[in-house]
Amino acid sequence: MNSRQIGTEYENLAAEYLKSQGIEIIQRNYRKKVGEIDIVARDGPYIVFCEVKYRKKGSVSGEGYAISKDKQRQVAKVARYYMAENGLSQDQYFRFDCILIDGAHIEHIKNAWQI
Repeated sequence: MNSRQIGTEYENLAAEYLKSQGIEIIQRNYRKKVGEIDIVARDGPYIVFCEVKYRKKGSVSGEGYAISKDKQRQVAKVARYYMAENGLSQDQYFRFDCILIDGAHIEHIKNAWQI
């Protein structure tokens, strides 16, 4: 499998996990010229912009999970496009989550960063 296929496989796993937690998937792979959001979802009153990160099972450190400040800014910029295109007001509750996948282990970090 190429890296895009591998990414899609883990994004599918993350989406299924979110659904199992009662979170509604609104859109996958929302793309703009400035970047992409892996999963857009609704969790109660929140619109959730979710980044999916994975590493091979048994990796020694958590560095593979790091989401740089640049990546955080990029996701936030794409999120603003999403909100504007979908008529969501500045008063809409939203958050940035991260799904971390290590082999079969899934960790969901709600509100992983703020803007």
